[in-house]
Amino acid sequence: MIRTIVLWALVLALGAFALQWLEYRFIAWAMPWQAYVGLIGAAFAAGGVWVGWRLAARARPEEFQRNDAALASLGLTGQEIKVLERLAAGRSNKEIARDLGLSPNTVKTHVGNLYGKLEVSRRTQAVGKARELSLIP
Repeated sequence: MIRTIVLWALVLALGAFALQWLEYRFIAWAMPWQAYVGLIGAAFAAGGVWVGWRLAARARPEEFQRNDAALASLGLTGQEIKVLERLAAGRSNKEIARDLGLSPNTVKTHVGNLYGKLEVSRRTQAVGKARELSLIP
């Protein structure tokens, strides 16, 4: 943050120097004040976009590593993991059944088993706990 402040202080100092160098008094009479307001506004808008871009830049997340120890301790089956991944994607039981080639009742059974093994009572809790345990990305 200090680096950004120092950088902007230098930019403003260079701007002040540039105004003196261009003999501000002469240019102020030659151009209307609206031109200056537009130039200063454009400069601050460009600077704001640049600072926002720099602050919002994030490192790419590492590749997901599934927690195999948690999988083994919970006793989740491969089919339950597939159902859990689709729950995390926001799919309904019918959509999950269609994707996996199962009946909706089988999906309900898998979801119930997941609730019991993860000790939760809702889909959002199941997905949250699974992400917390690194079972799904």
